[in-house]
Amino acid sequence: MKYMATLFFALIIMPIITSSAYAHFGMIIPSDSMICQGENSVVKLDIRFWHPMEGTPMSLEKPAGFGVLANKKQQDLLNDLRPVKIKGHQAWTAEYKVKRPGVYIFFMEPKPYWEPAEDKFIIHYTKTIISAYGLDEGWDREVGLKAEIVPLSRPYGLYSGNVFQGIVKVDGKPVPFAEVEVEYYNEDGSFTPPNEYMVTQTLKADSNGVFTYGVPRPGWWGFAALTSSKTPMKHEGKDKEVELGAVIWVHFEK
Repeated sequence: MKYMATLFFALIIMPIITSSAYAHFGMIIPSDSMICQGENSVVKLDIRFWHPMEGTPMSLEKPAGFGVLANKKQQDLLNDLRPVKIKGHQAWTAEYKVKRPGVYIFFMEPKPYWEPAEDKFIIHYTKTIISAYGLDEGWDREVGLKAEIVPLSRPYGLYSGNVFQGIVKVDGKPVPFAEVEVEYYNEDGSFTPPNEYMVTQTLKADSNGVFTYGVPRPGWWGFAALTSSKTPMKHEGKDKEVELGAVIWVHFEK
C-alpha cells in the first residue's frame, strides 16, 4: 500500500514538475524586423512573458522600463504600452512609428517575477533589434541593461540555417561559461517537438562569454542567457535567489 501511494503521488506530481520546468522567456516581438521602402512604417510590438515553444502563458506586470535605442539616443516608451489579455493572461502591446533610416533596439526591464516552483525571483532583460530603410550601423550597440546579450551576428537579415553568435554580459562585463537557453516561438502551434528534450535547447558560452547556435528553421528564436544576481531579494522575510536573464529575439527567414 505504501508503494502504491508513493507511485500515485509520483504520477500526479510529475506532470506538474515537468510543465513548470520549461523555460520562461521575456518577449518583444515586432511586426517587422526589416522595414523597406514602401512598407508600413508603424511597427507593432507584442510584449509578454511566455513559454514560447508550448504557447503556455504567464502574466506580465507592467514593466519597470520599456524603450528604444536609436541613433545613439534612448527614448522612454513606457507610457505607450497598452494592456491586453492573451489566453487569459496579462500582456502588453505598443506601436512605434519609424520616421527615419536607422537601427532600432527595443528593450524591456520587467518587474521581478516570483516563481514558487523554483523558489526564486526571475528578471528577464529583453530586447529585439530591427533595421529601417537600409541603414545598417549600430546593431551591436549596447543598451546598458543589467544583463544583456550583445549580438556578434547581425540580428536581422538572417536565413534559417545561419549561425547566430552573441556575447553575454552582466554589468557590462562578459560572463564566462554562461548558460544559454534557446527556444523557437511556435506562434501558431503548428510545430510539435518530438519530445520534451527538444522544447528548450541549452548551450554554454565560452570563456569569453560568447555563444554560437545554428538555427534549424525559420521564424522567431529567443536566446536567454541565465545568471544569478549577487544580491538576493526578500520573499516572505527570507532571502531568495534572483535569476537574471539576458534575452534577445532574432528572426530568421526561409
